[in-house]
Amino acid sequence: MTHRYIKIGATSLVLVLAFAGLLWSTLRDGTEYYKHVDEVMSTPQEWTGKRLQIHGFVVPKSIARLQDSSGNITLNYVFKVQNNGSVVDATYFGIVPDTFKDNSEVVLKGRLDGATFHTDPNGVMAKCPSKYEAAKSPASAGS
Repeated sequence: MTHRYIKIGATSLVLVLAFAGLLWSTLRDGTEYYKHVDEVMSTPQEWTGKRLQIHGFVVPKSIARLQDSSGNITLNYVFKVQNNGSVVDATYFGIVPDTFKDNSEVVLKGRLDGATFHTDPNGVMAKCPSKYEAAKSPASAGS
């Protein structure tokens, strides 16, 4: 009987260790922090190189598209994102959403490298608050 319990115990231990190893390796690469710009920029060295989603607002007149050596406009964007007075420079290569404009609320996925946030492909999510606000009725517009 003791041999049987040893085999069951050893098998259970191997299964638990295998499951724990699989869980750890899966979560290690997929972990992503969701932070506001001011939280990240208060201690940027703590967040450098980590996968992040940062939330903030596009600084007005900061969006620029870079040109290649021939003077053609590319899909390389540089812009600034702010929240509560803290600002981070951001870069992105790709097509941006239609709602990506000055003052738009954005969430960027990517990594912080020093003082610059490098956004992943398809890592820009923007929304325009005015598009989702309830329409004012004529009675409330005059008050």
